[in-house]
Amino acid sequence: MTVPLSILDLAIIGKGQTAAESFAGSVAVAQRAEELGYRRIWYAEHHNMSTIASSATSVLIAHVASQTKSIRLGAGGVMLPNHSPLTIAEQFGTLETLHPGRIDLGLGRAPGSDQNTMRALRRDPMSADSFPQDVLELQGYLTGNSRIQGVEAIPGKGTNVPLYILGSSLFGARLAAQLGLPYAFASHFAPNALQDAVAIYRREFRPSEQLDAPHVIAAVNVIAADSASDAQEMFQATKRARVSLFFGNGRVFSDDEADMILDSPQGQHMAQMMKYSAVGTSDAVMEYLDGFTKHADADELIVAHQSPRVEDRLRSVELLAEVAGLARV
Repeated sequence: MTVPLSILDLAIIGKGQTAAESFAGSVAVAQRAEELGYRRIWYAEHHNMSTIASSATSVLIAHVASQTKSIRLGAGGVMLPNHSPLTIAEQFGTLETLHPGRIDLGLGRAPGSDQNTMRALRRDPMSADSFPQDVLELQGYLTGNSRIQGVEAIPGKGTNVPLYILGSSLFGARLAAQLGLPYAFASHFAPNALQDAVAIYRREFRPSEQLDAPHVIAAVNVIAADSASDAQEMFQATKRARVSLFFGNGRVFSDDEADMILDSPQGQHMAQMMKYSAVGTSDAVMEYLDGFTKHADADELIVAHQSPRVEDRLRSVELLAEVAGLARV
């Protein structure tokens, strides 16, 4: 593999599983990824989703960090409009103080939820409009150059937690370029603007104190298995689970019902969200990722191992590390 490999852990709550079991799985994945030489693991802020347990992102990061030793951990990302910049600076300043040199902070401006949940979060629908200013305010707290007179993040001040801009549109690309920050594109579920966004980011990038050259992280789904048929079966199960998540309103569809929906126009649109997916044996996955790296013009890949069961995700983590030649720690 010519670029570093990282992991996006969606903290999946599988069928018949509890949130506690999901967290145990996340710890197991992190420990194995650390042993195998992955660069970092990120957790995303989602709310009111029955199959995703990473809503309290900073708390999950703290738990996993306490169970690992060296791998970088972070948010991929915190949806900043849901929070005050000072609160996030204090949370991630605390994490960095407890686990020096291991914490990342990826920032997005999407709600990470539906409109009812957004209201429950007490979020102002217009808060996304101030995202660039909020990023700068947060950066000021973490670097010790507060933009609010007399207000400091304690802990947080001077920790210099590295910031990453997450996005799936040209807006995030331009902002990351303007601020001189690394850019992570959510191509694992929003593939359409990938190449345009990366091209704009590279063209408009301005060096900063944090970063002197562009750094693109592209997200991609991965299901690596010992046989191609096993991998395809897991991929189908993953798509069925998404059907229940997006269309079920709390109901879990049977396999036949989910397959019928997948064959519908709405289902086809949802399947298109997973356009960038490497599925198969380790060699097939590696071939796909080599091509995707060039296609995305990426400096790093962050892979979402999508198998529904934690044991299958662990196997996918292992197979990819082996074929990619990652260095064990």
